[in-house]
Amino acid sequence: MTEKLDKFLKRWVVKGTYFDYPTLFYIVFLSFFGFIMIYSSSSFISYRIYGNRVHFLNFQLLFAGLGFIGMLFVSKIRYQRMKRFTIILLAAELLLLIIVLIKGVSVNGSSRWIQMGALRFQPSEIAKMAIILYMAYICSEKPELMRTLKGTVNMFVPVGVLIIFIAIENMSTALICAAIAVGIWFIATPKLVYLLAMIPVGVLGLLLMIFGRGYRGDRITTWLNPEGTEKGYQTMQGLYAIASGGLFGRGLGQSIQKMGNIPEAQNDMIFSVICEELGIVGAAGLILVFLLLIWRCKFIAEGAPDRYGSFIVSGIIIHIAVQVVINMCVVTNLMPNTGVPLPFISYGGTSIVFLMVEMGLLLGVSRQIEPEGYRQEMLEDEN
Repeated sequence: MTEKLDKFLKRWVVKGTYFDYPTLFYIVFLSFFGFIMIYSSSSFISYRIYGNRVHFLNFQLLFAGLGFIGMLFVSKIRYQRMKRFTIILLAAELLLLIIVLIKGVSVNGSSRWIQMGALRFQPSEIAKMAIILYMAYICSEKPELMRTLKGTVNMFVPVGVLIIFIAIENMSTALICAAIAVGIWFIATPKLVYLLAMIPVGVLGLLLMIFGRGYRGDRITTWLNPEGTEKGYQTMQGLYAIASGGLFGRGLGQSIQKMGNIPEAQNDMIFSVICEELGIVGAAGLILVFLLLIWRCKFIAEGAPDRYGSFIVSGIIIHIAVQVVINMCVVTNLMPNTGVPLPFISYGGTSIVFLMVEMGLLLGVSRQIEPEGYRQEMLEDEN
């Protein structure tokens, strides 16, 4: 029995010689900064609705705690073993997206959630991780597909089906998923001709997504003229918050716009509260931490023991970078309003749980990095 257990642990559990503590530090720092800003941005509305100031913070702490446990668990698993579950995960995600379309719970006019008792979760968040694992698997194990146009099209078919189902109710997440898939593929085989051929297809798909649903066309109008439309209220209040923050901000907890002016300030618009309370300097500091996290991810991708691990980390880099850019561009009205949370910072149970699980994959890859000189020291010890 002991021998079988040892064999199982050897196959599934990582006993690496390296752990990337700087990455863990950035994850913990961003999470705790998120807790502070969620409390700051939601305390007023939380007290008004629920009679206490920590309603949203408590839920975020709960889900972040579950996500952190999941992160530590996943980081101990040999990520190579996940290859066999890739297709199963894609199929399960497709099933969940179909359930969303049939019996999804509608919030703010969009059916993106599945209700299971007291628990409500957003399946599209799982899609990001599923696509990362699928593209990493295909690009590392079946490189022959990328040598021809037909093979390239075939490898994108499962991802394309998922993206179409996601785009019906959640265009922003569909764009992030598309960026992840194309990004991993381009890193694996940078064929500029194929990439240029994808551009008109992507533009056509984007136009269909926008004008296929009337409210998306209204968002374009609102984006172009937020002060002249009723639906531009949230955007304008966010811009007022950013402008009033100035260089150094009003001070932590001193935002005025969060007092019911910015709808759900703890969610997608939380960056505007950060700018108002901490100013341009505070916002720049947050962006710097995101850049440092991405830089450490790049270090892990370059040191990964195999192409599969490197592509997984590359997908995580793309996910975080694209989501941060979209969120900040929306808040500053550089692109139309869309519901994309700021990673680690915005309030949201499903998003923080599965983002932490992704971080577990990232740290799992880092555990298998052999530090410089380690192999040589082992050989010397054996001799």
